[in-house]
Amino acid sequence: MELGLRADRLPRHVAVIMDGNGRWAQLRGCPRIEGHRRGVATVRSIVEQCSRLNLEQLTLYCFSSENWKRPELELTLLMRLFEQYLIEERSEIIRQNLRFAVIGRREGLSDGILREIEGTCDCARDNTGMRLCLAVNYGSRREIVDAARAIACDVASGRLDPDLINESLFENHLYTAGMTDPDLVIRTAGEMRVSNYLLWQISYAELWVTEKCWPEFGVNDLHSAFVDFAARDRRFGGLSS
Repeated sequence: MELGLRADRLPRHVAVIMDGNGRWAQLRGCPRIEGHRRGVATVRSIVEQCSRLNLEQLTLYCFSSENWKRPELELTLLMRLFEQYLIEERSEIIRQNLRFAVIGRREGLSDGILREIEGTCDCARDNTGMRLCLAVNYGSRREIVDAARAIACDVASGRLDPDLINESLFENHLYTAGMTDPDLVIRTAGEMRVSNYLLWQISYAELWVTEKCWPEFGVNDLHSAFVDFAARDRRFGGLSS
């Protein structure tokens, strides 16, 4: 393959914190929304490359539950951009045979966005390739609280014996139920934190951070992350073989 890596040395599931869109734009004297527009172009190229490499899943942190604190105008433009993305990328999702999922709370999202999410999920229902998962209005602490609440309701109603609660059962109540855990988390813009992203799921994920902002992150940067990942010794709490 073009990376010189065996397929079994690639991560199966990559999660990305796409940071730095606004900063990239401001450094160039542009409105912050221009950075988000350029970020969409990066999404397209990275999704296509991950699909070509036959990854199992790519999860992108598009909008966190904390992002609602941003100025109203920026929020309005972000939501329009997301809705536009859902509509325009359907043909690519079909062409690349991508499975499609969105994780996060639906409350707060407009009827138009919810309609387009459903439409995109419908068009990808029979696809069998890489899963593209978008984290929208997502916060990992909320996800864990929602899972705990659902389990508590099952116990209170008598549908679940509390002695049967284990990690596997808990995972099945997360937004990511049925998905594998990420092997690699990529973060752009140099920030050294995970920002309430997939806290349960990334317990043993490898972290890779670049100073580049998301709009300037390219396929070569993705390849660098994968080469670095392949060289790491993943022990999962044990010893090297």
